[in-house]
Amino acid sequence: MNLDRKTFSIDVAGRPLTIEVSRLAEQANGAVMANYGETTILATVVMGKEDKGVDYLPLSVDYEERFYAAGKIIGSRFVRREGRPSDESILSGRIVDRAIRPLFDQRIRREIQVVITVVSYDEENDPDLVALTAVSTALGISNIPFAGPVSGLRVAKIGGDFKINPLISELANNPIELETFVAGAGNKAVNMIELSGDDAQENDIMKAFGIAVEEIDKLNTFQQKIIKEIGQEKETVKLWEPDNKLKADVLGFLKPKLEGAVYEHDKTKRDQNLRDLTADMSKYLEDKGYADKDFESAAHLLDEEINELVHQKVLTAGQRPDGRHLDQIRDLYAEVGVLHRTHGSAVFIRGNTQALAAVTIAPPGSEQLVESMEGSTKRRFMLHYNFPPFSVGETGRVGAPGRREIGHGKLAEKAIRPLIPPKENFPYTIRVVSEILSSNGSSSMATVCASSLALMDAGVPIKKPAAGIAMGLMSDEKGNYKVLTDIQGPEDHHGDMDFKVAGTREGVNALQMDIKVYGVSLQILQDALGQARKARLEILDVTDKVLSRPRPELSRLAPRVLTVEIDPSRIGELVGPGGKVINGLIASTGVTAIDIEQDGKVFVSSVLPEAAEKAVAEIRSMMREFKVGEIVEGDVIRLLDFGAIVDLGGGRDGMVHVSEIKNGFVKNVSDVLKLGDHVRAKVIKIENGKIGLSIKQLGESPDNRS
Repeated sequence: MNLDRKTFSIDVAGRPLTIEVSRLAEQANGAVMANYGETTILATVVMGKEDKGVDYLPLSVDYEERFYAAGKIIGSRFVRREGRPSDESILSGRIVDRAIRPLFDQRIRREIQVVITVVSYDEENDPDLVALTAVSTALGISNIPFAGPVSGLRVAKIGGDFKINPLISELANNPIELETFVAGAGNKAVNMIELSGDDAQENDIMKAFGIAVEEIDKLNTFQQKIIKEIGQEKETVKLWEPDNKLKADVLGFLKPKLEGAVYEHDKTKRDQNLRDLTADMSKYLEDKGYADKDFESAAHLLDEEINELVHQKVLTAGQRPDGRHLDQIRDLYAEVGVLHRTHGSAVFIRGNTQALAAVTIAPPGSEQLVESMEGSTKRRFMLHYNFPPFSVGETGRVGAPGRREIGHGKLAEKAIRPLIPPKENFPYTIRVVSEILSSNGSSSMATVCASSLALMDAGVPIKKPAAGIAMGLMSDEKGNYKVLTDIQGPEDHHGDMDFKVAGTREGVNALQMDIKVYGVSLQILQDALGQARKARLEILDVTDKVLSRPRPELSRLAPRVLTVEIDPSRIGELVGPGGKVINGLIASTGVTAIDIEQDGKVFVSSVLPEAAEKAVAEIRSMMREFKVGEIVEGDVIRLLDFGAIVDLGGGRDGMVHVSEIKNGFVKNVSDVLKLGDHVRAKVIKIENGKIGLSIKQLGESPDNRS
């Protein structure tokens, strides 16, 4: 018995990307093992045998990180196995999902599951390229209907130069102007983008996209050769299709009524119009003798007709459902300081979309510890996004965030992160929470606007304000298209593209694109970028009138953090056995926390500045390095037969031997010194941490002590 391996290879950025097909996972419809460096992905695809009773394409993508892939055992003391997926693995899974989903016929009702398992990770080669290539190839060689292949890779601008698929160490150790993962199905068309930048310029972004599509076409050609050689014949699956008579009746009913219902400026009225239209259509069909099972098909037909209407009106007449111009933003409103007990807060409203952002500033010890296959890191800036069901006027589950909420929050976090001051200048942990109170188009971009304002309201010295906007697209098969600014409602649901751009006046910090069509051209992307910049500046003009720069001081409710540096070799002294010293210092000074880093930086946090200053003084005194010849002073705290102990502060003391108290013979120490006397002395020796002092060498008499 053997595995009947077939291996295919292509060079990507000077390193071989290898696709291996064998008997491994042979019961899946398609399975591929892909290697890049020593990063290995197993991708499997399975299609169910029967249609599911759902009204959508039941496609799922699961991205599974295995800790053994990086040679690690991670988890709690009691559970040493993988648990809930990390945010990073969820985002990687979403990259693959967003790239492959448009290439399935949306009328398929069989369940399709993609499972991506990271089985080896070399900590240098990013798994995303490997995962997407493996999944697309597995789908291509399987019998599952799929309009691929699709490929994607990373392009970064590092030190002024563009680099294809840089190593992880290159991204970690160099300043990055922009980094983007771009996917496409060929012919230089793009179908998914994820980008982060630091005031990235639009012309550089377009250059990165141009580099990416050239490489993507090579990868797709590579996959096509594999599929041609070993691919299975595609299975003919049943597609959802409405009954012809039902279709004719529904379209006849809708034709005179649909435009008036959809083309209503007010969202609430438009939603009510569509509810009334749906109810009337159901009554009409019931009167014509249709059964309940036909109503679902009728609802799909209604959705398709709205899609056709909106496309046709935008493309032929430039008319949007709410009456705006193609590049017009909805009404804007912003306000800061809306919550009394938070450290900073803001509301941002764009049309019917409302985001409430709240900022919490905490000591460095509140950093989030993130353990994943990639390694253990600490996160000092977090942005979390909540999307409760009431925000769209519905009931539903309230609880832990889903994949969409995690993705939207990470997109907004990516836009804000470059603006956060470095820890050296602002040693705080920062958490922003965005509560979506009402949603009608691009709540993630509203989150960027609200978060920027809330951070400035809290007094966090961000570099500059940020804003975000979502662009849409209406296109046809002839190549005609219109780019729409600030999409909402029917444009969002029925449009061909969701193109979110966030940044500052100077450039782009985050960009994300998803589409519902096969792909979009570089020209469309360039037009969308230009229109997005115009909109972003208009939004910043509005928010700047509310608050254009951070408040000069932190919120009175936020802790103050003072920094002091100590010798790293003496950290143990500051901590004490079982934390006795540091906990005693916290208790005696009344500070909130004292956090110590391995390099000797000590962060003292307190809402009361005077408490923090007292603790810092204590630490400096405690960690003070005494030198022979130094003049010190302190109170006598203990009398011995052979000398006196002097308190030098910070838990340190020194001893004046009886022979060093004054010139001449001293029979009893108590004849010259008393408890509580304040004396000046000279350090004459330091041995094994013990300090010897002399009063007489200063030429001063203890009788003249203060």
